[in-house]
Amino acid sequence: MASPHPVGRAERLLVPAAFITALGNNVQLIAGALLVIKSDPTMLAVGWLFIAVAVPQALLSPFFGRLVDRFDRRRLWIGSDLTSAVTALALPVWLAWGGAPGPGIYLAGFALAVVSALFFPASAALIKERVRSERLRSFNANYEMATQAGMLLSATVGGLAVQAFGAVPLLLVNAGTFAVSALCVIGVGRRPAAALAGPALPETAASAAAEAPTAPTGAGFPMGWLILLFAQGSVVVTVFNALLPKLVLGELHRGAGTFGAIDALGSLGFLFATGAYKVLGRRFGDLGVATTAFLLCDVLFVLEPQFGVIGLAVQVPLGAFVFGQARIASRNLLMASVDATRVGRAFGLANGGGLAATVVAMLLVATVTDHSDTRYGFAATAVLSATAALATAVRLRRPARTAAPAPAVYQSAVH
Repeated sequence: MASPHPVGRAERLLVPAAFITALGNNVQLIAGALLVIKSDPTMLAVGWLFIAVAVPQALLSPFFGRLVDRFDRRRLWIGSDLTSAVTALALPVWLAWGGAPGPGIYLAGFALAVVSALFFPASAALIKERVRSERLRSFNANYEMATQAGMLLSATVGGLAVQAFGAVPLLLVNAGTFAVSALCVIGVGRRPAAALAGPALPETAASAAAEAPTAPTGAGFPMGWLILLFAQGSVVVTVFNALLPKLVLGELHRGAGTFGAIDALGSLGFLFATGAYKVLGRRFGDLGVATTAFLLCDVLFVLEPQFGVIGLAVQVPLGAFVFGQARIASRNLLMASVDATRVGRAFGLANGGGLAATVVAMLLVATVTDHSDTRYGFAATAVLSATAALATAVRLRRPARTAAPAPAVYQSAVH
């Protein structure tokens, strides 16, 4: 049996690595969005930047997912971070040499997206490989919190730093975040000799329900629906990140600092979501938490642009609180259901499918917004997300009721 030391070390290091990588990727994207919106204040101009990031991931993630299941996941993560560092460094160098901002921003975003298409399934597969099954629920909560907090905090860092120092110094520092993430993953160490992702063997039935055991694929649930439930989170968070600067800078006429401060409050909401999920997930099950929280998030999406900056300061952290629980629960459902040898493929499909849907949703929401205002863009996003959540809940309730008794993580339905 392998020593437990590499396992504990992996849990300690992969969470900060995820946070730093998410922060780096999204600081680059947010800084680019703020530069774009200064020259073209339409939602579609910002939307094209997010589309340039989404398209390569949508096309390449399924292929890279299969690749991940054949090669060393740790090396792939490290390689992704180092490649991202070089790519991120190229943009400020381009701008410092007098290169046109527009082409440089779009090309850098596109290149980082290609790398992210490999990083996403590689990171999921490394987690399944190094974290024991009985620890997945707790670890996934911490990991998803770190990822989403990094994404949300990127707006704070990006907004305040661009306003205070300009884009070039921020982008230079940003390149270093990927190098730090690579160092964290190097510290995880080589793969243990024994497989670490086998079925959990808890001492009691109660501990099995509490610690999110691994069940047979889907526990009677079609894998495609679990992927849909998880993947819709990509649509929600990406479109939100495009709508928010349009609302704050373009319609409310506030500065990048206000934009960053609002997203900082969202980060706090996500931090609280992690603690709440660890209680609610055990009580209601991941399916009930995920679908209900997505629907609550959709209601808040409709309300967020209605009450100005004060309303955003209250509702963005509340929205992050419920979205965080939905994202953690849906991630845990998918990861606990898939075999360790197919994690890369499952999460590659989830990332690719989610971002393909993001492209369609972004074009639709951008068109609606530019012909009206962001209120209708937020509402359109809420309708798309609610449709996916309700369809998934209806489809997955039937197997959950008729299948043989399964762990609590799979038995719950929407209440």
